[in-house]
Amino acid sequence: MKQLPKTAHPVVIRTDFENQQAWKAVCELIRAPVRDGNDALYAYVEFLEDSDYRNFTKEELLAIVPRDYDHSFLFVVDRAAIANPDFAILIVDLYESRGRCFRAIPSKIQSIENNLSIANMDFEEFAEAVDKDGIFRGFPA
Repeated sequence: MKQLPKTAHPVVIRTDFENQQAWKAVCELIRAPVRDGNDALYAYVEFLEDSDYRNFTKEELLAIVPRDYDHSFLFVVDRAAIANPDFAILIVDLYESRGRCFRAIPSKIQSIENNLSIANMDFEEFAEAVDKDGIFRGFPA
């Protein structure tokens, strides 16, 4: 089975290939800067659009993560993300609680990526802040 490629930045992997327009919309939302006070946050990610990963489950994705993978999490644009009106992306922990996951709206990917990549926050902090639908939409004010 084909391993996930090693990348300089965390991966946003596409596993659903039914709706090209929705995929493009998700990518644009992730690429867009998000204002945080006077700062603009950007998601430093790489988009992986390879039909070899079509319909992969979380478990199948975990099985193809190389042992020496440089990132502690993975963003997955799966069928559930595309079907959700908010495009709730699956975020999977690859390190501390391997396989633990939650969903987040695309405009929060910038903050999640920034904080997890520099270990400023833990995966659990985001996972425990999901709303009643299981989606992270930001921390309560």
